[in-house]
Order: sequence, then C-alpha cells, then structure tokens
Amino acid sequence: MTQDSTIVDESYVPRSPQSIEEVDVPLPLVEDIILRHLYTRTYCNINSLSESLKLPFGVLMIVFHRLRERQLFEVTGMNGNDYRFTLTAKGRHLASERFDICSYSGPVPVSVETYFRVVRSQAPRLTFNREYLKRTFSDLVLTDKLLDQLGPALISNKAIFLYGPTGNGKTSIATRLGRIFDDTVLIPYAVEFDSQIIVVYDPSIHEAVDDMDNPDDARWVRCKRPRVFVGGELEQKMLDLEMEESSKTYAAPLQMKANNGVLVIDDFGRQIVSPHYLLNRWIVPLDSRIDYLTLRYGMKFALPFEMIVVFSTNLDPTELTDEAFLRRIQNKIYVESVSLEDFDQIFRDIVNKLGIPVEQGSTSTLRELCLKSGNGILRACYPADIVDIVRAISTYDGSPLLINRDNLQRAVNQYFTRTMAVSNDSE
Repeated sequence: MTQDSTIVDESYVPRSPQSIEEVDVPLPLVEDIILRHLYTRTYCNINSLSESLKLPFGVLMIVFHRLRERQLFEVTGMNGNDYRFTLTAKGRHLASERFDICSYSGPVPVSVETYFRVVRSQAPRLTFNREYLKRTFSDLVLTDKLLDQLGPALISNKAIFLYGPTGNGKTSIATRLGRIFDDTVLIPYAVEFDSQIIVVYDPSIHEAVDDMDNPDDARWVRCKRPRVFVGGELEQKMLDLEMEESSKTYAAPLQMKANNGVLVIDDFGRQIVSPHYLLNRWIVPLDSRIDYLTLRYGMKFALPFEMIVVFSTNLDPTELTDEAFLRRIQNKIYVESVSLEDFDQIFRDIVNKLGIPVEQGSTSTLRELCLKSGNGILRACYPADIVDIVRAISTYDGSPLLINRDNLQRAVNQYFTRTMAVSNDSE
C-alpha cells in the first residue's frame, strides 16, 4: 500500500441478484415499477427493461411470466428468447392506478439493510503524511502548522471545525478536502424502506466514473467519493426526507447523498436554519454515525451517517454553540491571518499562474498598500481579488495588462471601503 492511498474495507460488495428473493425488496414493488415503466411506453422487451430497471434478464423474465399469467401483458412478438410485449386493457388500468400512487419507473431500489452494509464497508481508512497534503493543496499557500492539524483531523475521519477571520482560505480549504480521496465508492440509484422509494443518486453531486471495475449489481453506480458543499442556502427541509409531489418519491437529504464522502457547511451560523437546530439535529449522528429519518406518515428508520462533516465559519464558535457540542467535534482548527511571507507567495503564485507581467517591486507595493488600507491586517484573499480588478482596469482602459504601482494603487482604492467621513470630502 502506498503512502497516499485510501484503504477501503471490502468485506461486503453487493452482488447481482439471481432470484426474486435476492432482489431484496418486496416483489409487489418490483411489479409496480415494471407496470409504470410500460404505462409510459407503447411496448417493451425484456432486454430494454433490464437496462432501465438494472435487474438481470433472468430475474425480470420470472416477474414477466407472473404478470403475464395475471393477463396484464400481451406478447406482440419475439426476438430469440426475448419477448416484445405491451399492456393489456386490464394491465393499463392497474398501471394507471399504480402510477397515480407513485410515478417512479427507474432502477429498482436496494433495501435499507443492504445500503447500510455497503456504506459501512466503504468507510475510508486514510493514511498519508505532510508531503501528500502539500501536493493535494498545491494550489494554496498553507503553513506546515496548518497542514499538521488538517492531516490528523482527516485521518481521524471525524468532524472538523474550521474557524478564524474572514478571507484567509477556510472555504478554499474546505472545498478541496475531497481531494484526499483517490478511490471510488458505490452509490445506489434508490433505496427502499417500507415500500417507499428514496432517490439517492444525484448527477449534480455524484460523479460517475467509467471504470472497468463496474458493480456486479447494476443498481449501484461507481462514483468518486461525494463532495457536498452547502452555504447560507441550507434549510431544515434539506436535512430531512422530502417527498416530491410529482413522483410521490422521497429525495435523499444532503447528509445521505454525502455518505462515504465529505459534507461541508460553509459560512456556518449564517444559514436560514439556526445553528442550534443544526447542531442539535446532528449531535447524535456525529457520535454514533447513525442518522434517523422519518417518512411522511411518521415511520422512522436508521441510516448510516458515514462522512467527514466540515463546519467553516468566521464567527466566534462560543457564540454559535455550547461547550457540550464543541466537545463532540474533536478537530477544531484555527485558520489565522497570513504572514507577510505567505502573502507575498500567494501574490507571486497568482501572477505566475496567469502569466501577467509584473513590474519590479510590485510584490512589496501590494503588501504595503493592503496593510495601509486594511487596518494593518493581511488576508489571503487580497492578492487574487486585487489582481482581478487590475485585469478589469486593463480591459476598460484598453491598455496592456501590467502589474505596477499605479494599477495596484487604483485597484486597492476600488477594493477597500472608506469611512463616510473620508467619502464626504468629495461632496
């Protein structure tokens, strides 16, 4: 095993079902999905049904014959051993009834029990050192002190609290934490509990990979480990099961979509949902790694809570929560303001990456201007923000792009706010 690899316990891997029993969800649910699938089509065959529902040909053939015996299907042709068929009048009537109850006709879900086992088997076991982290965050200027806190925190696979003054890279760090993973995991299209369907796979979050090691059970998608990022838009309903009225299926909450990956709560304390609600909601899952969700009609069930949760804030942690909760977050990392040397390095990295010509002495000029206008404080965000303004100034003036004292002074004047007393001098 290499120094920078992710170890995964592969004690349980889902296998393709070879019988109705091995599908591991109620047979009537599978039959309903097939009927709804046919309801939206003129005809179908077993092969196309297998591709859409992600079940083996042989298993679907068994279900097909059961439904045909009930006079719900009419065979219109054959291609080898594959039937071409459509719904009978009786079948269309039943399919219409089932469609009104729930319109889901996609991949057959996996059971909550199977989902639990797979997620637990995919919990990462990380091992790396400072040099690996330096390579992982090579596009950021981070001190060895900060890296030496991040490393053990990530290896612990427990929640992380990033805090400190605004503009010093907390968000940049948090958005890159998923880079530590170099492996893939299995994500189900959907999960079933009490014959209710919870849609889990979300292409906007889960990045499927074209891997030769595709899952044996096609109801799972091989993906990079999830990286879920949410900021001030976080609402209470995003953390609970939400039924989609159009399909009558449940959408998986954020933490379920983040299982086996990283969930970042950015700007913690500025969400629509109160920090007290969020912390109380997750105080047990963070300890036990088990979450509890509730269906619309009140039935509750357990799910794995297997992820690294990262809280990032520029507010005082003691004003957001109490000591009891902070004790449950073992990894509390203070991201301090940058040093003079790091500030200069950030600026040099940016202009080098962009290939912008720089007049000699501009590095110290930018530092001095920012210290003067920023009340003696340097923030990691200043160089990139001010360089962006210089580029815009060049475009506006129609002049060659150049970093020099005049352009930096002009950009700094535009970037930093002034007191009303100073502003009123121009009135």
